[in-house]
Amino acid sequence: MQLLTKNTDYAVRALIVLAAHEGDYVSARAISAAQNIPYEFLRKILQTLIKQKFVVSKEGKTGGVKLGNSPSEIKLEDVIRAFQGEVRFSECMFRERLCANRAECALRHKITKIEQKVVKEFKGITIAALLKGITKTHEKKNN
Repeated sequence: MQLLTKNTDYAVRALIVLAAHEGDYVSARAISAAQNIPYEFLRKILQTLIKQKFVVSKEGKTGGVKLGNSPSEIKLEDVIRAFQGEVRFSECMFRERLCANRAECALRHKITKIEQKVVKEFKGITIAALLKGITKTHEKKNN
């Protein structure tokens, strides 16, 4: 089971870089270098972030991308949805058809409760909180 895809992980990492430079345009190359994300892969991720209005872009020598909203307004749940849809731990599918036992399945009911708790946690995590966590970690390492 994979909770976050590579696309989502890279998108979050890019958003954290932009949050650290809030208000400034940052080039895709700079983000790629800072986070060790393959440049061409990052460009595709940035296109999705632009389309979903998480970031805005500007062309030219002083261009790049910057956050479209405050880092405290960008929720991890929204980024996950943009790149991989709803958080699901079980599809309840059998050979591309819904399982006939889905409505009465005791396991599915438990999994649904877990999904709801995870989504609630993701709703409470913002890009600002992730950046703050990284900053605290770096401060502890340097002291």
